[in-house]
Amino acid sequence: MSPRPPLPPFTRETAIRKARLAEDAWNSRDPERVALAYTEDSRWRNRSEFFQGRAAIVEFLKRKWEKELDYRLIKELWAFDDNRIAVRFQYEWHDAAGQWFRSYGNEQWEFDASGLMRRREASINDVPIARSDRKFVWESEGPRPEGFPGLTELGL
Repeated sequence: MSPRPPLPPFTRETAIRKARLAEDAWNSRDPERVALAYTEDSRWRNRSEFFQGRAAIVEFLKRKWEKELDYRLIKELWAFDDNRIAVRFQYEWHDAAGQWFRSYGNEQWEFDASGLMRRREASINDVPIARSDRKFVWESEGPRPEGFPGLTELGL
């Protein structure tokens, strides 16, 4: 597999760029596209689920986005060092009954030398919100538009 820049060791600028690229990919809601950013044997913890490998990542993301409708995500760099990045994130979504949620979380990432993520650990909490309390209101698919505020700018 070809390298996935930016590559470690990360600088502040490259860590911010890596987080934004991850955000953009996840906002595509395309499990196969997202999975390409991870090593073939990438290890994940997502909430209370533990799994390994790209095939498992694709299956997980398919289940996730079947449940979490109109998903929109913002990630923000928290810390970085060498081949590791920590981000905080929030995303908004609604369930099949129309109840909106804002999910709050943090992730720890570890990358191999080619820039693929070999380990991802995510802790997430879901909070019900009113539709009128939504803040992530750009077009339904695709990345957050340039100039749309991040978490800090939104006061989150």
